[in-house]
Amino acid sequence: MFEFDSSREGGNMAITSRFREPVFALISVPIFGLLYVFTALTTLIAWPFAFLRMKKVTQLLLQFWAHGVFRIMGRKPRFTGLEHIDRKRKYILVANHTSVFDIPAIMAFYPGISFFGRERLLKIPLFGQVLKMTDYIPMSRADVRNTKRMLSQLVQKSEGLSIAIFPEGTRTIDGSLNPFRRGFIHLMKNTELAILPVTISGCHSLKPKTRFSINFRSKVHVTIHEPMENQQIRQMEDQEIIHIVRETIQSAYQHGS
Repeated sequence: MFEFDSSREGGNMAITSRFREPVFALISVPIFGLLYVFTALTTLIAWPFAFLRMKKVTQLLLQFWAHGVFRIMGRKPRFTGLEHIDRKRKYILVANHTSVFDIPAIMAFYPGISFFGRERLLKIPLFGQVLKMTDYIPMSRADVRNTKRMLSQLVQKSEGLSIAIFPEGTRTIDGSLNPFRRGFIHLMKNTELAILPVTISGCHSLKPKTRFSINFRSKVHVTIHEPMENQQIRQMEDQEIIHIVRETIQSAYQHGS
């Protein structure tokens, strides 16, 4: 009678994984080169339209860029819950932060959005130019004066744009969700915008903060949850709102996918 040798299969998987990592690292070098060239070409094409404030054309080009980034890596993100987005409305999009590829993952389904994040991202060659075309709002050194100014900018931007925020503040190291900060709550309570929770799975496995190489086996899945209406949650305590939003995002998170 045939007996399944699980230890042998486990050993084979470990060997396969050990050989796969250096191969992926080797392939990643030209792929990053292609991503850089593709980003440069898209930026050159989109910049005149952005300068002329032709937002629709700029957004279409940025959406094309976002999809192209994943295509170059041989990945095609899967989106669930697109029906929850009303294109006539504006939102505070709140998402978990796992990788530098979280931004193109969001832009692939929601190109008409402004991001709020680290000021240093604007210094990344070419990628910083892409962010500027989204009306990116940089987060400066965190002191009382700068915090008030940034929150004021967020409220002003929200009058005509949806805004994406990563409430963890920085990318996760181990793939789990970090504690959420309350900046998005201030924005929500000073506007009429609903919160749109979004879960990004697979980008940490694809390219985490701590690894150079791309994992070409990763599957990227983005889940758009039902909006949380402003009037229904604005009277809650801050920690209760954070708990509800974080739990919603956590509920669809597939760690290591």
